[in-house]
Amino acid sequence: MVDLSIVFQDVSFSYDKAAHPLFNHLSLHLTKGWTGIVGANGVGKSTILKLATGELKPLTGHIAVPEFAIYCPQRTDTVPDHLHALVHAMDGSAFEIKGRLGVEDDWADRWATLSHGERKRAQIAVALWQEPQVLAVDEPTNHLDIDARNKLFTTLTAFQGVGILVCHDREFLDELCHQCLFVEPPNTILRPGNYTQGLQQSEKEEIYAVKQRQLARLELSRIKREATKRRDAASKADIKRSKRRISRKDHDAKGKIDQARVTGKDGIAGKQLNQLSGRLSQAQVKLQNTKVKKKYAMGIWVSGEKSKRNTLFSLNAGSLSLGRGRWLHFPDLQIKPDDRVALTGPNGSGKSTMIDHVMRSLNIGKDRIIYMPQEIDIQESQDIMVKARMLPNERLGQMMTVVSRLGSRPHRLLESIEPSPGEIRKILLATGIANIPHLIVMDEPTNHLDLPSIECLEHALTDCPCGLLLASHDQRFLDVLARQRWHISEDGRKGGDYILKIQ
Repeated sequence: MVDLSIVFQDVSFSYDKAAHPLFNHLSLHLTKGWTGIVGANGVGKSTILKLATGELKPLTGHIAVPEFAIYCPQRTDTVPDHLHALVHAMDGSAFEIKGRLGVEDDWADRWATLSHGERKRAQIAVALWQEPQVLAVDEPTNHLDIDARNKLFTTLTAFQGVGILVCHDREFLDELCHQCLFVEPPNTILRPGNYTQGLQQSEKEEIYAVKQRQLARLELSRIKREATKRRDAASKADIKRSKRRISRKDHDAKGKIDQARVTGKDGIAGKQLNQLSGRLSQAQVKLQNTKVKKKYAMGIWVSGEKSKRNTLFSLNAGSLSLGRGRWLHFPDLQIKPDDRVALTGPNGSGKSTMIDHVMRSLNIGKDRIIYMPQEIDIQESQDIMVKARMLPNERLGQMMTVVSRLGSRPHRLLESIEPSPGEIRKILLATGIANIPHLIVMDEPTNHLDLPSIECLEHALTDCPCGLLLASHDQRFLDVLARQRWHISEDGRKGGDYILKIQ
């Protein structure tokens, strides 16, 4: 019987030209069922998936992996291999998987017109149809509406192999995973239970570590005080045993000193000091070895301002093509300087198409807009990084301060050849903040961002005085930030069409 598990043995890995290794002496055992991998953007979560599926090779150490492993990347830029084969397959497994995930037969031919949520479902369907022993899925819930997310959960629950999941959806991790790997450089800790249980254990460990470090510091201080007392006592004893201050004719005093040296009576303080030096050394080592996770300042301020214009944009009622003869119909639309609008709707209903239309209709300068698209391809990501590295030192420092306060480590980001999608989104946000925006437009802003970053972004946008247009499936995020909703739903008058209504 094939051993369905993955074993990392003392694995080290570093990307070319990186000044610091990403992992050192990483050892773990991943068994059947789903293991969640959690941590901040850029700490190496996707790298672990690639190592676990053979996409990358370790510099040192060994990884034992079952023979057939598949990695589903975050990005959905390209058509998955074997998608054409899946949509034309007639076997029962293909029909079951396509039915579960809602994959349609023409998706392979119209990949460019699919929403990113549809692409992600197709990507995972192709992987499952091949029946791998190991399935590593990177950010599967990005772009998915509630219905698609539920379909995906049901499908992944049925997987019988070793599953590895990078995800920032807390509920999804809790429902699916039986253990979680917490990546907190330089440490990686595998904890049993789902994400919430692992987080609770992490918090207990942190409280215990802080307490132990406080006790170690107090013990060291106590021993140092005692050492000072004994050092003073030994010094006084040395003075008493010295004959330098005694008259040459005071033979009685000299005799007493000689007697003390013979009996060792006045050397007790010195011996006690020597005995304490070992304890002092042990206390110093204990304090050094009692590690507490370093805390970084979190939180940003988006320094926008309310525009003096009456409206940021205004659109007359119209229709937008969604391809294949389908249309999105919308009424007169406008956003005033301090409006906060949530744009919602199912996958494929035209939210991104609507945002693209809005962006072409704005009557304010581009430098006064923060625009965060739903996806940024690899080439554009690399171009953004090149431009960031070329910034003057002062502006680069300001940008990296914002990135740091969103939970990513600047030195790792600047060394990265291919930054993660979450890191790129942080750079775009940090760059836009410096321009004091009048309008912030974000298409699925919480996609790819780690959990602390989402909370920081939410707090920052809560206090920002400028206009907001946010398209998202993250209901909690929208409930906090939006005051108006543009909702897209199916148009009952014509199948395949959608209609936007102001709520």
